[in-house]
Amino acid sequence: MPRGPLDSSKIPRFAGPATFARLPRLDEVGRADVAVVGVPFDSGVSYRPGARFGPAAVREASRLLRPYHPGLDVAPFETVQVADAGDIACNPFNIDEAVETIAASAAAIDARLVTIGGDHTIALPLLRAVAAEHGPVALLHFDAHLDTWDTYFGAEYTHGTPFRRAVEEGIVDTSALSHVGIRGPLYGKRDLEEDRRLGFGILTSRDVMRRGVDEVVDALRQRIGERPLYVSVDIDVLDPAHAPGTGTPEAGGLTSRELLEILRGLAGCRIVGADVVEVAPAYDHAEITSVAASHVAYDLVSLLALESP
Repeated sequence: MPRGPLDSSKIPRFAGPATFARLPRLDEVGRADVAVVGVPFDSGVSYRPGARFGPAAVREASRLLRPYHPGLDVAPFETVQVADAGDIACNPFNIDEAVETIAASAAAIDARLVTIGGDHTIALPLLRAVAAEHGPVALLHFDAHLDTWDTYFGAEYTHGTPFRRAVEEGIVDTSALSHVGIRGPLYGKRDLEEDRRLGFGILTSRDVMRRGVDEVVDALRQRIGERPLYVSVDIDVLDPAHAPGTGTPEAGGLTSRELLEILRGLAGCRIVGADVVEVAPAYDHAEITSVAASHVAYDLVSLLALESP
């Protein structure tokens, strides 16, 4: 019988340890089917720092999550053992070393991971870890930005480059790569041409608005097929009205409702791992961004619970 979160009828939500959704720690249960892990790293950002405090803020906001998900008709914490695996501590002064540490630490956790960042640099080592087990994976990337640029200031590992590196390393399936929510100005048309050359398909935030959630979900599921899938969610995919607390906000984004409904449309897909990144609480108003991110993480955990044998 899985051990679930603290009983809020006995211990108020504002009391007790701030694990994700008030779940037990991994060391308290010994093993888990799904683990939530933090990566408090933001040395790869190109504008506003602060995402190193994201894992703690999302955990704090997750105190209000409840154990039954009506949208997916699943009680994830009863269906599988979900635990909080704490944080992966990595060197904030050496990005190359941090990337190696994250990959090795993620691979050492014997569970499917929902990772809370941290900046988007961490997606690359997390993809390395899942690809080592599953081979090249389909990638569904929610973001305002492409994150397929080559370098920043000569650096290959930044929050704007992880998915170019992933393609170059052969750890993603280039027949099943999708961006959702892309918007805002680019450096030039070449950005889109290079992104297309890498194998990505794009559904912009405008596409989501005009085509609607159901059509977007159908297009994504056709592209993903039966492949093992990694889902990466940069919280700036949401409009700043829904997620002000992030490092590189862009106007015209998705609503939190649209994002959650697209995620729920992935029920039945072979999700092997996921992340929620770029929550920077110093710029967050009344925890709006942290609350949204906690619900995104909860939906990802619930999707993984649905797919457990």
